Amino acid sequence: MSALLSKHLTVLESMNKYPKELFYRGDLSLLERPKVSIVGTRTPSLYTQEMTRQIAKALAARGVCVVSGAAMGVDALAHEGAGTDNTIAVLGCGLDIRYPVINAPLISQIESTGLLLSPFNDGFRATNWSFVVRNEIVVALGEILVVTEADLNSGSLRSVEFAQKMGKPIYVVPHRMGESRGTHTLVCNGEAEVIWDIETFASQFGVSVEPDVPKDDFFYFCQKMPTLDEALQCFGDRVYEAELEGIVTIHNGIVRPA
Repeated sequence: MSALLSKHLTVLESMNKYPKELFYRGDLSLLERPKVSIVGTRTPSLYTQEMTRQIAKALAARGVCVVSGAAMGVDALAHEGAGTDNTIAVLGCGLDIRYPVINAPLISQIESTGLLLSPFNDGFRATNWSFVVRNEIVVALGEILVVTEADLNSGSLRSVEFAQKMGKPIYVVPHRMGESRGTHTLVCNGEAEVIWDIETFASQFGVSVEPDVPKDDFFYFCQKMPTLDEALQCFGDRVYEAELEGIVTIHNGIVRPA
């Protein structure tokens, strides 16, 4: 286990009080990717399970790293949907503890191929207040917050409060009347946007690409669909080389991943 000074993570500056350090195991390069936080109930409906997986998968296909808290339910589905090599799990306990036990294999896989983070030392066991700290870090790391299902008394609404204080956009999944009353209330109050179409939502982060496409600075630059002149100014001949290799396309003066 190694420690990462939180002051080096400017994304955490939106927190009211961020931890002095974060302990980590795994791939720190995931912190440099665009990130989306996904949270929700520990007992999702079958519909929510499928929507959570699809949203996470669509984001990962665009090189977005999905952030969640490794809890049962929506958290685990978000990690699985993104793929463990495209996800960050923030724990409410020490990194040496696999909690909840049911998610131990998933957490171990994220440690091997993704990234585990915790503000707590090895040996620290989760408490109610440590989950609150974890949830705030999960929200702080993402550019936006997605809540796929939450009742009125759901702890996920505390994450929504964090997102509101941080000025982060909040998205929810549409549900039938009487279901997910927490997210329904957010929509009624104009506090969240509804994801009516997953591909349209995910496309704000660029286009979907094959998993083996290198996710480097050039890739993320092209996901913003720059003009050819802008791309040449930043990357020179690499633009034309990438076109010949089928990595990007150039059409009407716009460069985008193939």
